[in-house]
Amino acid sequence: MPAPYLPDEPPRPEYPRPQFTRDAWLNLNGEWQFEIDRSDTGLERGLTDRDLADRILVPFCPESELSGVGETDFLEAVWYRRTVTVPAEWTDSRVLLHFGAVDHDTTVWANGREVARHRGGFTSFTADLGDTVAAGEELTVVVRARDSRHTLQARGKQATWYANTHCHYTRTTGIWQTVWLEPVPRTVALRRPRITPELATGSFLVELPLSANLAGHRVRATLSDADGVVVTAEGRADLDLCPRLTLAVPEERRRTWSPADPHLYDLALEVLGPDGTVVDAVGSYAGLRSVSVRGKELLLNGERLFQRLVLDQGYYPDGLMTAPSDAALLKDIELGIAAGFNGARLHQKVFEERFLYHADRLGYLVWGEFGDWGCESGVRDDNQRPDASYVTQWLEALERDHSHPSIVGWCPLNETYQNLHDRITVLDDVTHAMFIATKQADPTRPVIDASGYAHRVPETDVYDSHCYEQDPAAFAKIMAGLAENRPYVNTGPDGRTWSVPYRGQPYFCSEFGGIWWDPEAAAAAGDDSASSWGYGERPRTEAEFVERFRGLTGVLLDDPGMFGYCYTQLTDVFQERNGVYRFDRSEKADTAALREAQLRTAAYENTP
Repeated sequence: MPAPYLPDEPPRPEYPRPQFTRDAWLNLNGEWQFEIDRSDTGLERGLTDRDLADRILVPFCPESELSGVGETDFLEAVWYRRTVTVPAEWTDSRVLLHFGAVDHDTTVWANGREVARHRGGFTSFTADLGDTVAAGEELTVVVRARDSRHTLQARGKQATWYANTHCHYTRTTGIWQTVWLEPVPRTVALRRPRITPELATGSFLVELPLSANLAGHRVRATLSDADGVVVTAEGRADLDLCPRLTLAVPEERRRTWSPADPHLYDLALEVLGPDGTVVDAVGSYAGLRSVSVRGKELLLNGERLFQRLVLDQGYYPDGLMTAPSDAALLKDIELGIAAGFNGARLHQKVFEERFLYHADRLGYLVWGEFGDWGCESGVRDDNQRPDASYVTQWLEALERDHSHPSIVGWCPLNETYQNLHDRITVLDDVTHAMFIATKQADPTRPVIDASGYAHRVPETDVYDSHCYEQDPAAFAKIMAGLAENRPYVNTGPDGRTWSVPYRGQPYFCSEFGGIWWDPEAAAAAGDDSASSWGYGERPRTEAEFVERFRGLTGVLLDDPGMFGYCYTQLTDVFQERNGVYRFDRSEKADTAALREAQLRTAAYENTP
């Protein structure tokens, strides 16, 4: 096995949680011991207690080039081991061990003691090390990640057969986001805050969950902008497990967040002791904006804004689901904006939180989605069976990402397909559960029960469809019924119904296009899906690609009832060659022409 490339500093050195920051932390990215456990017998063979055979560069998964491993065969289980010294200055602190994401079922040991179990490949989790280790002592962390191809689990676009095919890609196993240590006060510490803007009152509701309630303690929140402190609020921390503070922004200091002006306020959050000293302090930020529904309209800050979204799957040639650098996350947003998009559907993956941070800063609209593919049972009319872990993982994602102003909608499921009939199925139950859970966790954003195919919840906030018709004239006929409340609805291949009826909700075509544009293979004939795949017949020239793009987007831009669209997709991904850019992010077509096609005023924006 080749040795991982060791940079001068740990890979991905930036703080991984930019909306909940503490000054003291220790990045554990870098070289770890590593061993593949193909039969998942490592626990019986004593892998918790000995050195491992190989090395890997964390946070890159072993299937990726950047990890130094590059093993793309199935990995039933993998093991990691690393010993570090806890900083001596972390005295009188509890040490937390954070994992950005590990795929899929994870067990963590610290100095030989099991400290965490977590299921799910997309969401963060934390181990409180308690009295396992103290400041100045050595800490040995051992991680086992199980990722069987034989179980029903949320995988997103990861292939369950060996080779990449069509829109399924190389798998990710084990650690794929930053691992870090963080000290917090032993007495009382702030947990993840929830920041909710209320544009109608020009205020922020700040919820501050605490690790404990102690007599005489208080919480304080201070909102600032470039001119200094805007407003401060303070309250008791000894009565409510989750104190709430309201920050009312004076009218003359109110500045709404939008793509045109992505203004962010700084936010300092503190726990104060009985004598007024700061016991715990974290940094954050907030954007003042609203999302609302009025009939068929989906409004941002009370105004119509056509959402020109692009499907972003967040894959990289060398890092797979892990961006090679923070700059790469930022670049994907900049590429989308350069091509005329004002946002993205983050597709079949819960993205790294730093992507959302950059979206917040740049005013990039985001629909958050779960990577739900992977629950196909093969049973007729009960062919999808997502389990309770789907709800658990989705709630974890909602908790992490609630406070990001760039997120304007939630999409728990994507392209679930199952015939409607007179029996309630697992898919019905879980679709309803994820919808209700989303509305309970966050009543401030619209929710699509399932994007595209099997709408099972009549009261879904938004209704949508997916359509990859390549002829603009035919596409226009398919989409023409929205004005008469007869929008296009996806059905089964045999025409059977998948969805409950449309009830007049805001509607958009949330997947279309996917034009199979592959300049390097433009002269070839046929559909060689092993090396090049997309929708429809390949354009023969770049001009033909641009013209088809203009025609398809134009159909939706000209529909006054359509509040937006989502074009498939931002980049090629392996064999899927239907991106606006190549997989390596280089320009594939005339970006200026694509931008010009999109930025004309949409009919929805003109309608009073």
